[in-house]
This record gives sequence, C-alpha cells and structure tokens, in this order.
Amino acid sequence: MGETPLAALSQALRLEAPELPGKVNPAEPRRGSFDVTQLCLEGSSVELWTGNKKGPSLKLKFPEPGEVVEALKKYLS
Repeated sequence: MGETPLAALSQALRLEAPELPGKVNPAEPRRGSFDVTQLCLEGSSVELWTGNKKGPSLKLKFPEPGEVVEALKKYLS
C-alpha cells in the first residue's frame, strides 16, 4: 500500500524544515479541500497552499509535496 498524500506532504515539510513544529488539522477542516498554513509565533498565519478554488476533481485539491516545500522556502527566505 502506498503512502497517503498527507503523509508524503508531512514528510517533505519535516525534511525541509525539521525545526518547525507541525500540526495536522488542529481545527475542523473545510470539507472537500485541503489547505497548508504556516502559523507564526506572533499569532499571524501565511497560507502556503490552498485547493479551495481548484478542481472540481478532488485530486486537484491536494498539492504535490514539492509545491508546498517551495512555498515554505519562499516564506522562510
């Protein structure tokens, strides 16, 4: 059985920035989409990826791990 998209994304982010803590769905997720948000220490947040306006295919609503890693790199630089 293959790795789930969420597991692959979590692993890619941990490899890129192991010093950053991560949480999966700390709040109830929005149905039918997938978002990745970087929460900042001062309480703000930055959306790294959203599938909200992608689709209608459900597959398009989930990111490739590399896309989110690149967005995180841009945010951290």
